[in-house]
Amino acid sequence: MTTIGFIGLGIMGKPMAGHLIKGGHRLFLHSRSGVPAELVELGGSAVSSPKKVAQHADLIITMLPDTPDVEKVLFGEDGVTEGLQADPDRKRIIVDMSSISPLATREFAVRLNALGHDYVDAPVSGGDVGAQNATLTIMVGASAAGFETIKPVLELMGKTVTHIGDVGAGQVCKVANQIVVSSAIEAVAEALLFASKAGVDPAKVRQALLGGFAASKALEVHGQRMIERRFEPGFRIELHHKDLNIALQSAAELGVSLPTTAAVRELFSACLAHGGATWDNSAIVKMLEKLANHEIKKHSE
Repeated sequence: MTTIGFIGLGIMGKPMAGHLIKGGHRLFLHSRSGVPAELVELGGSAVSSPKKVAQHADLIITMLPDTPDVEKVLFGEDGVTEGLQADPDRKRIIVDMSSISPLATREFAVRLNALGHDYVDAPVSGGDVGAQNATLTIMVGASAAGFETIKPVLELMGKTVTHIGDVGAGQVCKVANQIVVSSAIEAVAEALLFASKAGVDPAKVRQALLGGFAASKALEVHGQRMIERRFEPGFRIELHHKDLNIALQSAAELGVSLPTTAAVRELFSACLAHGGATWDNSAIVKMLEKLANHEIKKHSE
C-alpha cells in the first residue's frame, strides 16, 4: 500500500481518486472546491492544503485545470514544496496528471529534482467516462525506473498506460492527442450538420458511418451528444480551448504550422464568447449551426 496525496477532485480527479482508494491505498485529499464527502466515506482523508498533502504522502498526484494552477499548487504559499521542505530527507514522487505546457513541465521537474524529488508527467485521455470506468489512456513522461515505480498506481486509473519518454514527453503526447480529438469532433459536427441541412436523419447517418472507415470515438460519443443536444460536460470547452492554445504556442516555438488546429481553436473561442465555457466540447456544433442558421434535429435511432 502506497500513501498517496491527490490534489484536484473535479470531474476527472474525483473518480480517479476513488479508484485508488478502492485499490487499497491510503489517500490524503485536497481540492480548492472542497473534498467530496463520498471520497471521505470510502476512506480518504481530507486535508486543508497542498502543503499538508505533501507532508503525509509518499506519492503526490495533481489533476488540475491549467499550467498556472499546477505551478501555484506546487510552488505557491502552502504549496507542495513547503510540505516537502518540512521533511527534506524523505524522497517523494510528484505525478502531474493535468494537461499543461510541456515547457513548463520540464521547468517544474528541474525545480523539484533540485530538492531531491522525482517529477513525472502523466496526462490522460478518455474524458469523464474513462475516469469513471478506470479506462483512461495515460501518457507518461518519466525515467524508466520512475515509470516502473508508479505504473501499478496508474493502472488502477487507466486501461492503457504508455511510457512515452523522459519528463515532458507525456505532455507532448497529450498535445498531439488534443490536436487529433478536436479536429475529429469538429469533423463530426460538420458531417452531421451537412446531413441534417440536406434533410437526412443525422442519427441514421451516424449509425451508418460507425460501420465504416469514418468510425471513431468522436463519432460514437460526441456525435450522439450532438444529436441528443446533451452539452453538459464531459470535457469543458474552456479546457479544450486551453489545450489548443498550448498546442499552437508550442508549434510556434517549433516553427510548425497547424492550420486546422488554429481553425478549431477559433470555433472554441466563438463558443466562449457566447457563454459556452462550461459546455461539453461537442457543443462546437452550435457555432457551425449559427454559421449555417440550421440546428441539427434530434431523431431517435
